[in-house]
Amino acid sequence: MNYQETTEYLFNSTPVFEKIGAKAYKPGLQTTHELDEHFGHPHRQYKTIHIAGTNGKGSCSHTIAAILQSQGYKVGLYTSPHLVDFRERIRVNGECLPEQYVIDFVEENRAFFEPLHPSFFELTTAMAFKYFAEQKVDYAVIEVGLGGRLDCTNIITPVLSVITNISFDHTQFLGNTLAEIAGEKAGIIKPDVPVVIGEYIEETRPVFEKVAEERHSPILFAQNEDISMNVDMELKGSYQERNRKTILAALKVLRQTMTISDEAIRNGFGHVCELTGLRGRWEKLGEAPLVICDTGHNLAGWKYLATQINDVDAQVKHIVFGMVDDKDVEHVLQLLRDKLKNGVKFYWTQPSTKRAIPVEKLRDTALKYNLHGEMYHSVKEAYMTAKANAKNDDFVFVGGSSYVVADLLS
Repeated sequence: MNYQETTEYLFNSTPVFEKIGAKAYKPGLQTTHELDEHFGHPHRQYKTIHIAGTNGKGSCSHTIAAILQSQGYKVGLYTSPHLVDFRERIRVNGECLPEQYVIDFVEENRAFFEPLHPSFFELTTAMAFKYFAEQKVDYAVIEVGLGGRLDCTNIITPVLSVITNISFDHTQFLGNTLAEIAGEKAGIIKPDVPVVIGEYIEETRPVFEKVAEERHSPILFAQNEDISMNVDMELKGSYQERNRKTILAALKVLRQTMTISDEAIRNGFGHVCELTGLRGRWEKLGEAPLVICDTGHNLAGWKYLATQINDVDAQVKHIVFGMVDDKDVEHVLQLLRDKLKNGVKFYWTQPSTKRAIPVEKLRDTALKYNLHGEMYHSVKEAYMTAKANAKNDDFVFVGGSSYVVADLLS
């Protein structure tokens, strides 16, 4: 098989959450442990940093990786989902793993893993851990896929665990209260391993404290820390201020046992996209008209995005918007109605995933909130129309889902 055939095999022969949602979710770590055993426990050959949370874990993972790279460490980075190419998920010092590696991994190990029926994410995690070991990385920054306790990344024992925040997302797997969701995320806290909590509320703090106490894990709450360091952030979304505090708290812990200079911190914050290949975080794609895309995709993310879109100074705001079916679309649309004032035009669309909310359903739901717009059956069509309609001093925003941004960048 060539690379394209191999990735199609991975997507089509294993259950892929991005494509089919809940049916691809496999709770429990048995398959992960069997894969890990087969490959000789590769994650034990390097140090890891484990990052969970509802929002912000991608930005935090990439920025911490960029800072460690700036210090001169060889750094693996495992994140999901990808936007354009599968290989974006697995990087070393910002470079995606080679196409040939993906081909060889599947060819050489199919006979072992096919009888196991692993999920796409279980197999990809095994590939990442093995690749990082072969590349002899010093550190690997590992982003949790979903939840924490039962996520297949949770076989690692990191030097630091980070939980960015808790809000309602994937409630069908993680629980219906913020305390229940916090309990699942707290599953990444390991005995005697420090943990940084980015944000907490009254309901979630006791959950984290209880687990940390049981496991003798030093705990640090980033929002209570006064870490005075001026850093110029390349990532410009207003929500990045909270990520900045989380990252600086994580670095405070890491610096107790490893060298990370102020210069490396500033360089990592200032050049995270160049160093790691991160895309889609309030990313500017054009001027006159200003074009921005963002992968924010749930209610917590949109609380920031709606405010930031509203604050953009433009005659007309053209919003290209689509979502997937496990997100709280009703409350997001209600938020858009309440936050976005005059001069807004909506272009309803659907990303090219089976989980997309059909554009007709999205349009009908939006009408309940008195939000009016035209329907487009592809992101490209919606974007091209918005761009054609926009004058030089207008604003075009594309988002609602990582998959909308992925279609745009593709």
